[in-house]
Amino acid sequence: MIELTHEKIDTEDVLRRVSSPLAGAVVLFLGTTREMTGGRRTASLDYEAFGEMARAQLAELEAEARRRWPIVECAIVHRLGHLELGEASVAIAVSTPHRRDAFEAGQWLIDTLKQVVPIWKKENWADGTSQWVHPVEGARPGDADSTS
Repeated sequence: MIELTHEKIDTEDVLRRVSSPLAGAVVLFLGTTREMTGGRRTASLDYEAFGEMARAQLAELEAEARRRWPIVECAIVHRLGHLELGEASVAIAVSTPHRRDAFEAGQWLIDTLKQVVPIWKKENWADGTSQWVHPVEGARPGDADSTS
């Protein structure tokens, strides 16, 4: 299951989608909005994506993870729009026959997602400034990599 949504992530639904009697392990990773980043206080985050391209890249990541590990089910949900502190921006759930594979696949999926999927994050700082961030390129396409 691949999903981009503007709604809050329903973790119970995500877990339901990956549950299976064939799986002895289910790992759920949630990326949440933290208050402090690099010594600066975050007020909120905003996420944008190139939807079609992001969905295609997420599907490629899922397919690659399925080639590498014996995944029974997989769910990747990324939130878009405005998020307050503590809200989940991404959920990755993986079920496998054994725990080691579930942990490894889940970690690979989140690490790789942050490197290659065209989803950008705008850090809204408590001092009223903001900055667009992409983990690899450092900025939203077309925007300068500066605080505005």
